[in-house]
Amino acid sequence: DKAYGTAKLRQYIEDKAGVYTIPPKENTKDKWTCDYHVYCERHLIENFFNQLKNFRRIATRYDKLAHVYLATVCIASICILLK
Repeated sequence: DKAYGTAKLRQYIEDKAGVYTIPPKENTKDKWTCDYHVYCERHLIENFFNQLKNFRRIATRYDKLAHVYLATVCIASICILLK
């Protein structure tokens, strides 16, 4: 995430009325503020999606129908949360 903290990208996000949670790199001269609480929550969500990708049926999308795929994602999510 820190690699995407360029001024051009941050300005683009602000122009679209968005809020970024990109922490500055250690060697950045002009550091900006970052809400690290939101950044930590975002990290948890990314980890959850990475665990979902460990289920082969989801990663390769064997199910062609959307409702069957959604059911598979729900079952996999329950398995992850029960661990």
